[in-house]
Amino acid sequence: MGNSEKFLREEFMENRPIRCEKCGGKLFYAGSGTYTCEDCEHIMMDDFGKVKAYLEKHGPTPMATIATDTGVEPRVIEFFLRKGRVEIIEGSNFYINCEKCGCSIRYGRYCPECVKQLAGGIKAVFHEDMGERPKSIGNEDMKGVMHFLQRGKK
Repeated sequence: MGNSEKFLREEFMENRPIRCEKCGGKLFYAGSGTYTCEDCEHIMMDDFGKVKAYLEKHGPTPMATIATDTGVEPRVIEFFLRKGRVEIIEGSNFYINCEKCGCSIRYGRYCPECVKQLAGGIKAVFHEDMGERPKSIGNEDMKGVMHFLQRGKK
């Protein structure tokens, strides 16, 4: 995790409401960025809740407009895009870029082609540590028995 992502994660956590703004009561998480006061049932939202509610009400909207209307910073909205929590609609004039090759993507960090390349690289690194699953599980004759490969014998 890069420093900017770590900073955004910490900042995102700080933008979660803790106490009710009306009565000071304790809030509980109701889901999708929404919190409800245990005492007065007042509803509050974190940054994600504000963006989600805005999009549900107004439909697809440019990031700058969402930021202006909700008070959520564009870099936090981009963080939600990178994490796949919101996405840019197909046919938009603006997209975010793949962090590896720079092509346009609707959400996430990498395009499908770069994910395949990255996954292939990881597979190659772990190949010698990778075992093989048994083809038949439940062979009682072999249960608990260890076998060794004998080198040099045919």
